[in-house]
Order: sequence, then structure tokens, then C-alpha cells
Amino acid sequence: MPHWLRTAVAILAGFVVWFAVATVGNFVIRWLVAGYSDVEKAMQFTSGMLVARLILGAVASVAAGAACASIGRSTPLAIYLFAVLLLALFVPVHVGLWATFPAWYHIVFLGSLIPLAVLGARLVRVWSAGAKPGSSGSLR
Repeated sequence: MPHWLRTAVAILAGFVVWFAVATVGNFVIRWLVAGYSDVEKAMQFTSGMLVARLILGAVASVAAGAACASIGRSTPLAIYLFAVLLLALFVPVHVGLWATFPAWYHIVFLGSLIPLAVLGARLVRVWSAGAKPGSSGSLR
């Protein structure tokens, strides 16, 4: 597969995984967190609910980074492009919601997207390098 195509497919996979994990996780939050469904439409979340949403975003970002790296394998550019595009996607959303949630929520969510996506990619590299002695699993 050509390098550019592998990069594009890896980035696409990252987005598909991010939104799949977030969607399934949102159903789990609705099921586990009392009252979440009642306030979801109006976005009147408690602090605990906001933390649950941040945890879900973190899990989705790590999983998406792992998926991107798994497909992108030899092309670290894919994970960095994916992470920056993920942030670029969510900045306007959070700007539009700035008054709805506390500033700490936006800062934590947006500030964690790139590092957690890269962490997911590094975990894949480390796990796949585990069978190879002397391999560091770095993204270089």
C-alpha cells in the first residue's frame, strides 16, 4: 500500500475508532450515572458527570491513537496528523460550548487530545516491539 494511502487510512481509522468508543461509552455513562440521561439534552451536567465525560474522551483518544498507529505502522506522520486534526475538529465545538461548561473542562479535554492519542500510538509500538529485544517502541 502506498505511504500516502496508509497514512490516510490510518487517520480515518483513528476517527472511526474515536467516535465508536465515544458513542458506546456515552451509552455506558447513561446506564451507570444516575440522572445523566435527564440532563444530557440540556447539558446541565454535574461535576461528576463532566469527569465521566473526560474519562470517556481519554479512553477514546488512547484507543483512536492505538488504531491509527496499528494501521500506520511505519508512518509516524499518521498519528501526529490524526492528533492535530482531532484537536482542530474539537476546538470550534468547544468554543461554541464555552459558556455551557466550566473552563477547566474545556482546557482538560482539549489539552489532553494530542498527548493521549500519541500515548495510544506509543502503547501499540511498545506492545508490538515487546517481542523484539532491544526495541524501544518509539514513534521515530
